[in-house]
Amino acid sequence: MNYTNLLTSTKGAIHYITINRPSKLNALNKETIQELHTAFAEAERERIIKAIILTGSGEKAFVAGADISEFADFEVAEGKKLAAKGQELLFDFVEQLSTPVIAAINGFALGGGLELAMACHIRIASDNAKMGLPEVSLGVIPGYGGTQRLPQLVGKGRAFEMIMTAGMINTEQALHYGLVNHVTTAEELIPLAEKIASKIIKNSPVAISAAIKAVNAGFKDGVNGYQAEIDAFGESFGTADFTEGTNAFLEKRKADFPGE
Repeated sequence: MNYTNLLTSTKGAIHYITINRPSKLNALNKETIQELHTAFAEAERERIIKAIILTGSGEKAFVAGADISEFADFEVAEGKKLAAKGQELLFDFVEQLSTPVIAAINGFALGGGLELAMACHIRIASDNAKMGLPEVSLGVIPGYGGTQRLPQLVGKGRAFEMIMTAGMINTEQALHYGLVNHVTTAEELIPLAEKIASKIIKNSPVAISAAIKAVNAGFKDGVNGYQAEIDAFGESFGTADFTEGTNAFLEKRKADFPGE
């Protein structure tokens, strides 16, 4: 599919999605959010794809935020609709994908950009990246899950400080906070993402999907994460991947997972 604001490609079992609005620092407008939903949904349907790498085009920004011009004149009902639709269409959708998503943060990840990175399963950053949620400086708060995912990742106190000061943190702080897993140079960012993805795709995609669901369950209100794990663990015993994985281990060979 051809996109206006994205570049996509597949190499082996790894799919690449690049947000391509460099003149706008890859800011998220309605069209880009819809295109991202479509691109992720298409990748999820392709059985050959076992990992997705998400990044931004250019050298300045992963995603510098939302396109403020689209909602500057909104009223209360429109604001609620904007947040609800965005969360459902993209941010919650990415978090719940069964295919692992690695955010390769190659510059500014601000506002909706950081919220998008936090919805991904793994985050790595180039050493020139800056991250923050500056929404309160505009008289609004994060609306795409930022007030929920940031405390999960960095703790309540640090999340409050980042949100209330509207300031940016560098990659050293982000790594210390646990907001990103790794920091590397701009040149090595995608190769590092590929290295992590290559380790992931050697394993059972069925088990990885179950693990994503179990981890996410622990952060949902009214859901017993431990019970979700028990259920997913038990269901694993009925999969072809479990049969292949255990047989390969006992036979001292590499597993060739069928993904079923």
